[in-house]
Amino acid sequence: MPIASETLGVRSMATFVETHDVKLLMDAGVSLGPRFGLVPHPIEYKALKEARNSLERFAIKADAITISHYHFDHYTATWNSIEAKWTWSSYDVAEKIYGGKVVLAKDYQDYINASQRRRGWIFSKIADKFVKEIKYVDSSTIEFGETLISFSQPLPHGEDDTRLGFVLSLQIKHGDEDLLYCPDFQGPMSNKALDYILEVSPTKLIIGGPPLYLSGYKVPARSIEKGFENLMRIISKVPLTIIDHHLMRDEKALERLQGLKEIASQHGNSILTFAEYLGKQNRLLEAIRPQLYDEFPPDHDFQNWMKLSPVRQRSVLPPL
Repeated sequence: MPIASETLGVRSMATFVETHDVKLLMDAGVSLGPRFGLVPHPIEYKALKEARNSLERFAIKADAITISHYHFDHYTATWNSIEAKWTWSSYDVAEKIYGGKVVLAKDYQDYINASQRRRGWIFSKIADKFVKEIKYVDSSTIEFGETLISFSQPLPHGEDDTRLGFVLSLQIKHGDEDLLYCPDFQGPMSNKALDYILEVSPTKLIIGGPPLYLSGYKVPARSIEKGFENLMRIISKVPLTIIDHHLMRDEKALERLQGLKEIASQHGNSILTFAEYLGKQNRLLEAIRPQLYDEFPPDHDFQNWMKLSPVRQRSVLPPL
């Protein structure tokens, strides 16, 4: 069950999976992001509120919760007070999600960059007050009855030489069902990540697509195209691919998606977004933020909030 993503209006890849043996909430984080020199539109904040509520509902059901890496759209941080501008995370919110749960997390001491090492260390010290247990699961397999959950070795967050650190993928096997969850592989642009996916050869794949919105800006255009080329190899072999996240932060993403769907179809396979899997319309809200401001001007109260300093915006929730 997809919970939150860019085609659902926010930054996330939160997903809930249930077998006869275990209920697993994967990457219970959600955020908005800076774009176009504009703070998120009120419609985006409403989507953030809905996503936060959904995360809490699914967390209640979950036996375990994963953290593939320590970016704020993939885990809920434990700040003392609410972070109001981007994530709506806080100690209280994190306790609602992770409280009493087994947390299956990326090791913050190994194969990690400096910023994520610090975030992982902070999470471990504070969340230890309310979680049942934190297990660091890099390159490990955990059995829940007849369900096997296998975590990958740390793999690149994007390109092979990226400074963004490393990510854990996980494979869930139960009977004939075989799901591979690959957050923030960005295509994959990494040959290591591509080889891993092809070796696992899942029946279902959830993956973050290439960051088209960063092409020629923070990521070389050639790397983006390599991500698409690798993705085309994957969708020709995997029966169902669900793709979302970084790719869907650009309006042109849906055009590229259509071409991918045609390639998958030629091989008898399917490719969907999170929204499409749920039978919903794609809502790429971040990608059309300027258009949202033009078509739906914020009311007086929100405009006053926009005038607050960046520091104040992070401590005062926007009026909706």
